[in-house]
Amino acid sequence: MRIALINENSQAAKNGLIYDALKKVADEKGFEVDNYGMYAADDDAQLTYVQNGILAAAILNSGAADFVVTGCGTGEGAMLALNSFPGVICGHVEDPLDAYTFAQINDGNAMAIPFALKNGWGQELQLKYIFEQMWLEEPGSGYPKERVVPEQANKKILDGVRAAAYKPLVEIYKALDPELVKGAFAGEHFKELFEANAKDGEVKDYVLGLLA
Repeated sequence: MRIALINENSQAAKNGLIYDALKKVADEKGFEVDNYGMYAADDDAQLTYVQNGILAAAILNSGAADFVVTGCGTGEGAMLALNSFPGVICGHVEDPLDAYTFAQINDGNAMAIPFALKNGWGQELQLKYIFEQMWLEEPGSGYPKERVVPEQANKKILDGVRAAAYKPLVEIYKALDPELVKGAFAGEHFKELFEANAKDGEVKDYVLGLLA
């Protein structure tokens, strides 16, 4: 599994702390982690939580990563932004129990964490526990286990509803402010990470075309 980490500007100073906690768990699982930034509060490329959604959608829909870890001060804005796009199912994850139940019941591909709200001493431990529980077992295995059949059925129904509700991603990008979209892809290491890992196709071609 390849995991992408995205930070918006209000919590960019915590990027190193979040990355370290994520990398420890990923290394134990044999996962890869790509850090898309922001890397510091004074980065030239400033991401808003809305742009987190634009960026995460490109990463997931192109196959550049299998899962996105993101968030903001409360986690709510990032969750809403990510869920505005097709191909993204983002859960709001405050603690390890949220992580476990979201993974087992909803089987999403992104999580938004409140990196400021209710986080103080021990935040690095809380993050590590969240990441451990997110990938403790095979996602979508159900919780409680006897509920696995209806939960998996509901997930398939949700996938169908979302497929009917959303326009194609590139069409969405074209309808947005071009500077807003381009700004989401302006990170220092975005192009090298995306170009190396995204699968060939319309999303990759469109995004890289914006950067040409």
